[in-house]
Amino acid sequence: QVRLVEFGGGLVQPGGSLRLSCAASGSIHSINAMGWYRQAPGKERELVATRTSSSTTNYADTVKDRFTISGDKNTVALQMNSLKPEDTATYYCKARVVNWSGNAVDYWGKGTLVTVSS
Repeated sequence: QVRLVEFGGGLVQPGGSLRLSCAASGSIHSINAMGWYRQAPGKERELVATRTSSSTTNYADTVKDRFTISGDKNTVALQMNSLKPEDTATYYCKARVVNWSGNAVDYWGKGTLVTVSS
């Protein structure tokens, strides 16, 4: 089994910053990619940013130039600057893990709440 644990959510004022972190552990041969998704109340889950094992990154247009994804072998972080109320959501970490059988499986964390409000 694989476990993803997220850290760093909380309440922040508009214009502020937060840093989210996620660590993967368990039966992992390798990780192809890790990323962050978010889901606001009443909305579908959406991609925020992803990072492949070769360090290729991808961002949603709504967060480009404000958020930065980084990481290493089994961790991923999301530095969020210039936060806006519309960034309020539960943020989920996702990892595409290659297990020891050679199969790629997606795993999700339980989510961490980010609230941007004055």
